[in-house]
Amino acid sequence: MHQPAIPPASPPTSRPNAALPRLYVPEEVAAVLGCSAWWVKDRARRRLIPFTRVGRAYRFTGDHLAEIIRMHETRPASARQHPAAAPAAKPPTPQTSPPSPAPTARLRARPPRRVRQGQFGTAA
Repeated sequence: MHQPAIPPASPPTSRPNAALPRLYVPEEVAAVLGCSAWWVKDRARRRLIPFTRVGRAYRFTGDHLAEIIRMHETRPASARQHPAAAPAAKPPTPQTSPPSPAPTARLRARPPRRVRQGQFGTAA
């Protein structure tokens, strides 16, 4: 049998344990997130969410989906402290009188364009 002149870059391997990741289409991601497929595609196009590009199509792995969920997660600002553990109150500081409101200018509507141009439907 004749050997090829150039050996393959990597020998073919059959690893049953090394499964390829499942790729989800934007419609599937949108169904999981409860949003529109347009939103998913728009965010991927703007590179605001992680994605994989296969040709011209956006695809998402399970890791991408988990990261998108983490990115848009909202946490409480801070845990409430128990009143007994709160620091001692500061003595009140003398307050100055509130500043007077700034004078406001009265707005006037602009006259319609046809009045400004002097044209009242007459053809020249």
